[in-house]
Amino acid sequence: MQPLSGLLVLDFTTLLPGPMATLMLAEAGADVVKIEAPGGENARHFPPMIDGESAAFAMLNRGKKSMALDLKSENDRAKLKPLLERADILVEQFRPGVMARLSLGYDDTRAINPRLIYCSISGYGQSGPRVHEAGHDINYIGNTGLLDLQPGPADRPVVPPMLAADIAGGSFPAVINILLALRARDQSGQGCRIDIAMTDAMFTFTWAALALGAASGRFPKPGEMWLVGGSPRYQIYPAKDGKLVACGAIEQKFWIAFAKAISLPTQFIDDMRDPRATRDAVAQLIAARTSEEWRPIFAAADCCTTIVTPLEEAMADPHFVERGLFAHKVTTSSGKNFPALPLPISPNFREAPGSKKAPKLG
Repeated sequence: MQPLSGLLVLDFTTLLPGPMATLMLAEAGADVVKIEAPGGENARHFPPMIDGESAAFAMLNRGKKSMALDLKSENDRAKLKPLLERADILVEQFRPGVMARLSLGYDDTRAINPRLIYCSISGYGQSGPRVHEAGHDINYIGNTGLLDLQPGPADRPVVPPMLAADIAGGSFPAVINILLALRARDQSGQGCRIDIAMTDAMFTFTWAALALGAASGRFPKPGEMWLVGGSPRYQIYPAKDGKLVACGAIEQKFWIAFAKAISLPTQFIDDMRDPRATRDAVAQLIAARTSEEWRPIFAAADCCTTIVTPLEEAMADPHFVERGLFAHKVTTSSGKNFPALPLPISPNFREAPGSKKAPKLG
């Protein structure tokens, strides 16, 4: 039996943060019922499509069930009452106040089921001056100082490749706090309200900058700190063939091994003296050889330096294959399989690898 077997989750969420959170609950054994508008949530129509189904939607909703309801209709909302009476967890992702206007707010549902754990995911939380402000991931990391730590060059700023606020600020904190709430319910017998603001956790990622500000009273400028491009030891260098070398030789022993591997001239090894000069010297050396020439050199040096790998190559890496990251599958209605989304859940708590479908609407 899986750890969340027997728990019923009502999922009122769309797009990414909430669906990924409830996907993790489903993968740990919970029975997740996705409550959708009569036409289905927007993500059902997001490309790319496989046999007429959205691949992204299928990945995020694998193994769930679906119930189509018009939540503005009193008759349709009445159909939720039997589910609310026995549900353990409710996850919603509307703007603050919407569920209350639909008579599905925390006070409404607690009156039906005092053991219900009610989790709300929003951009800025359920209170505060920004509570009704629209936003997306880039706004959330931009408003918390995180994006300012390394936006890239001023004339060509870089959009980060991951949705940190949606996943690390929404999905993961939701799951963590739901599990804590289940433990608290074991002790008290009562459910609770969980307020997840995707922006809040973005300050967690600024830990080094916060420490610098606390210790010195001076906060870092963009690109200044070691781990965001301020050090030649933690840097991305283009090789001769245009592929990128990811250098993470922070510790002195790794830095010395790296410097030896690339034959860095002695005057540049003390990178504290002139970090920019050292970085430029390293960049020039790396650019003199192709990534395939560097690959065995860095592997032999064991200096925390690797070649940046495209996703399709990473998926075929024997290490990740052996660990079973892509062993679980999503099945389309026509029977076609493709890899399920890897999740940070121990295999101990998941079913054995197999195929599951995303729910048909309703």
